[in-house]
Amino acid sequence: MAKTTSSGSGVLKSNPVLSKLLAFFGISALLGALGAGMLLPAGVLAGAAAQVGTEMLDEIPAELNEEPVSVPSKILDQDGNEIATFYAEDRTPVDLEDISQHMIDAVIAIEDERFYEHSGVDGEGLARAMVHNLTSDTQQGASTITQQYVNNVLVNYQNLNGLRTTVSGSKSVPDKVREMKLAVAIEKEMSKDEILEGYLNIVLFTGRTYGVESAARLFFNKSAADLNIPESALLAGLVQSPNALNPETNPEGATNRRNLVLGNMHRHGFITQEEYDEAVASEIELDMNPLPSGCYHARDGFEYFCDYVQRMILADPAFGPDRESRQRMLDRAGLEVTTTIDSELQQAAVDTARRNVPAGENEGVGSAMVTVQQNTGNIKTMAQNTEYAVGEDLPDGQISMNFNVDHEWGGGGGFQLGSTLKPFVFMAWMGAGNSMRDTVDASRDNYTGAEFPAYCLDKGHANVTGEWNVNNAIGDMKKTMRADYGLYWSINTATVAAAYETDLCAITDITTAAGITGAGPDGGPLDPSHPSFTLGAYEVSPLSMASAYSTLASGGTYCEPRAIESIVDAEGNEYTVPPIQCSPGALNADNVKELNNTLTQLADDRISQGELDFPIAGKTGTNNFESSTWFVGYTSDLSTASWVGNYRGVGEDYTLRNKTIGGRYFQDAWGSLIAGPMWVEYMKVAGPKYDTDPFPEFDGPTGDVSVRGTAPSPDDDDSSDNEDSSDEGDASNETESSQDDESTDTANTESAADAEAGAEDADTADDTEDTED
Repeated sequence: MAKTTSSGSGVLKSNPVLSKLLAFFGISALLGALGAGMLLPAGVLAGAAAQVGTEMLDEIPAELNEEPVSVPSKILDQDGNEIATFYAEDRTPVDLEDISQHMIDAVIAIEDERFYEHSGVDGEGLARAMVHNLTSDTQQGASTITQQYVNNVLVNYQNLNGLRTTVSGSKSVPDKVREMKLAVAIEKEMSKDEILEGYLNIVLFTGRTYGVESAARLFFNKSAADLNIPESALLAGLVQSPNALNPETNPEGATNRRNLVLGNMHRHGFITQEEYDEAVASEIELDMNPLPSGCYHARDGFEYFCDYVQRMILADPAFGPDRESRQRMLDRAGLEVTTTIDSELQQAAVDTARRNVPAGENEGVGSAMVTVQQNTGNIKTMAQNTEYAVGEDLPDGQISMNFNVDHEWGGGGGFQLGSTLKPFVFMAWMGAGNSMRDTVDASRDNYTGAEFPAYCLDKGHANVTGEWNVNNAIGDMKKTMRADYGLYWSINTATVAAAYETDLCAITDITTAAGITGAGPDGGPLDPSHPSFTLGAYEVSPLSMASAYSTLASGGTYCEPRAIESIVDAEGNEYTVPPIQCSPGALNADNVKELNNTLTQLADDRISQGELDFPIAGKTGTNNFESSTWFVGYTSDLSTASWVGNYRGVGEDYTLRNKTIGGRYFQDAWGSLIAGPMWVEYMKVAGPKYDTDPFPEFDGPTGDVSVRGTAPSPDDDDSSDNEDSSDEGDASNETESSQDDESTDTANTESAADAEAGAEDADTADDTEDTED
C-alpha cells in the first residue's frame, strides 16, 4: 500500500500549469531556466536556443526506455540458503510501505520540497535557481525527484545497453530537455508514490550501493523500514554527492550535509523543534555491513563450488551471446541460482579435507572431496583444503585451481588415477565372458613388444615398442590368481594380464560409458593405443571419478554430473538449465553386481575396518611416486572421490612419502593410508543422511576375495570358496613381500594380512611407456 507524505505550512505553492508551459512551450524561458538547472553560463544560451528550437521538442520521444533495474544475483544451496552474491549494483528493491516515513520526508525535504504539487517539472524551482545562479557565486540545480528518477532510469538503460551515459555534469541541452519532457510524461502514467518508490530504489547512495534498502543495510545494518530521523537525513544527504559525502570516509562532510537535511525537514514541518535539536546533536553511529560480491566472498569453504557454477553460467549461451554479456546478466539480472549442493555435507567435506591435510603444511600438498548422488548426478559436495584466492605469487595453501574439476571448469588438469581405474578393466574382462572367480596369469611381468588386442585401432592391436616391465607393490604376487583376488590386492600384473586377454578398446568403451575422460585442456576419452593406461597413468578429475563410480553404485546407470537445479531472474523468468541426464544400462548390471562383491569386501576390510555400519564399496589408488593417492567409494545413494596428493606435479620431487600430514608421519603414502581414512571420516556424516541400502547380490559364484585360490569348477556353487584354503594355502599364512616402489623387486617380508592394513599398489606405468606401432 502506497504511503502518503504530510506537508508543512511552510511548503511553497507552485503553479502546475506554469510547469507544463515551461516544459512544452516556453522555449526562451525554458532555456533560461536550463541555464540555472544545468549550471550553464548565461552567455551560451543564445546558441543553445538555435540548437534546440520548438521542433526539437516534438521530435523527442515522450516514452521512457526502461530496463529492469540492476539487482544482485544469488547462488543458493539446495535448500535456498545463500552461498554467494554477484552484483554490479548492490540493490534490494522494496515497496514504499517498507521504507521509513522519516526517510521519505528527508528525501522530499532536501531534493524536491514541492514533489506532491508539481507535474514533473518545478517551474518555481527553475525560476529560483535561475535567479540564484545569475546573482550568486554558488550554483543551484532544479531537478525534481521525477526528473532524477527519469535520469536514473535512462542511465540504467544506457548501462545495460552499452550507450553513452548522461550523468549529471555531462548532459547537453537536448539531454536536459528530453529529461524534462519525459518527467512530465511519467507524471501522467505513474502516481506520485509510484515515482517516489521507483526513485528510492534506483538512486545511488555510495560506491556500488543503490537503493535505500541496501544503503540502510550498508551503513546501519538495518532495514529501510527501521531508519530513524538522523539516519534518514544522513542517507538523504548522500544523494547529492554519494562518494564525497560517504560518512565512513568523510564523517565531517556527511554530518554537515545531514544537518542541512534536518534543517529542511524542520523548516517544512516534517519534524518538530525538539526532534531537530536531538537529531543535530547526535553523533553518527555507523554499523557497516557491506555486501560482498563474487566467489572470493562466498561462504567459507564454498568458494570453489561457487567458481564452478559461475563458469557454467558464463559458458551457457542461454545467458547471452558472449562471456561478457553473461557476466553482465549474472551481475545485474537478479538471478536466483538454486544449486544441488548440500550445505551440511559440504561443510563436513570441507572440515574433513582441511583437518586431514592442513593447507600449507607441506608445499603443494592438497586434498579434495567431491560427492555426487546416484540416479541424478547431482553434486552434493565439492571441497578442498586450500584457501580460494586469485592472483600471482600466492603463498602456499592459497590457490584458485579447483582440484575437483577438469581444466575447462577451473581445474589444473586432474591427477593420475592409479588403481582406481582397475575396476573398469575387470568390467571389460567380465564383458568378454569371464568371471571374477576365473584365473589370470599374473606371473608375467614383461610385455616388451607385446601386442594388446584393440579392435578400434587401425591394426587391431596396440603394440608395446619400448620396454615395459610390470611390478607389484606387494611382493611374491607374480603368479596365477583369481581375478577378484588380484583386484582386491590391486595386483598390477593381474590387471595387465586381464587387459591382455581382453581388448583395450573394450576397456575404453566402458570408461567412456562411465564418463571417464582426461581432465587436461585436450580432454577426451582415454586412448587405448597405450596399454599402460590400464594401470591409471591418465590424469582425471575427482568429479569424473565420483561420477564413474556412481555408475557402479547404481547398477550400471551413468548420470552426468550437474550443479544447478533452477535459475529464475528478478522478473520471474525461468531459464533452461541442464536436466538430469542419465544413461540406464551404460554398464552391464550383472557384471556390476559381481564386481561389487569384490569392492564391498575391499572397502569393508581395508578401508572402513568396522568404523561404518552400512554397506559401502570402493577402490584405492596410488601413483608411481606416491604423489597422488585416492579412495573412490560409494553407498547406494552417494559416490565420493577422496584425493590427497601434490598438485604441483608428479615424480619423486613431489612424493608424499616421509612427510607429516595432519599431525601423522607417513613413511609410505598409499590411498589406503591417507585418502581412505579421510573418506571414512566424511562418510560418518554423509552416510546416515542419505539411503544406505544393501547392494544387489550377485547370484553367481562368490567368496572371500582376500584369499587366493583356484577358480571353481562349473559344478561348484557359492560355497566353492571353501576350497581356497586348501588349494594354495590361506593368504594369511603365505609369505608375501611388500615393496616401497615398483621399480625394484627387493622387499621386506610380511604376510598378506599385514599388507591388508595398508599395502597399496604403485600403479602407473614406467617412463619407458608403450606406444602403438
